[in-house]
Amino acid sequence: MSESMSGAASEASAQVGPDEPAVLVELDEAECLRLISAGGVGRIAFTGRFGPTVLPVNYKLHEGTIVFRTVEDSPTDEDLRTGIANAEYKVAFEIDDFSLAAREGWSVLIQGALHHVESEAERASVRESGVQPWASGPRELYLRVIPSRMTGRRITRKPAAASG
Repeated sequence: MSESMSGAASEASAQVGPDEPAVLVELDEAECLRLISAGGVGRIAFTGRFGPTVLPVNYKLHEGTIVFRTVEDSPTDEDLRTGIANAEYKVAFEIDDFSLAAREGWSVLIQGALHHVESEAERASVRESGVQPWASGPRELYLRVIPSRMTGRRITRKPAAASG
């Protein structure tokens, strides 16, 4: 079994040890999009009725937005509605991958508006994303995070300079 949380072994981590010096690199938007393009599990963060809330969800990147599904009228749905027509909730969405053994990894943070997909035309579009929740039961409410800001960083281990 891989030591990476995503199931993919890092080629670089096989060549250097966790005692090598760490290098923190800021990622540009293109690299962030490349890293998250496959979809998977991310975390939606928002201020809910009981305070700060962070929940894991299955997501897909679709037409430049993050798409995920939940249960209509669920606590998550209720927390993410403003009660004001056409007003959208501000959220953060985080995706990462790391190797505990190599002490390496990356993270991408997306900040933006959360949009409830309600029109039939938009619903047909987001269905094309193929996002499938892991949890059982009907999860027919599609939600989109429309990015206004995307940042990322990667921490890697560089091999020590050879002496001699």
